[in-house]
Amino acid sequence: MDKGFGFIRDEGGIEHFFHRSSVRGAVFELLREGQRVEFTPEESQKGPRAGDVRLVES
Repeated sequence: MDKGFGFIRDEGGIEHFFHRSSVRGAVFELLREGQRVEFTPEESQKGPRAGDVRLVES
């Protein structure tokens, strides 16, 4: 995620691209692999994309 983007794997195993500008209510730089998030699935010309990414409080 050093480059301003990352990927989220959903419960079905599909990976969704997301850009730092899609993150809501959390600081992008503080996101870590394995954290639970919620997002709005979207389609783009390049494949599955995650919009409105939100960190799920544990």
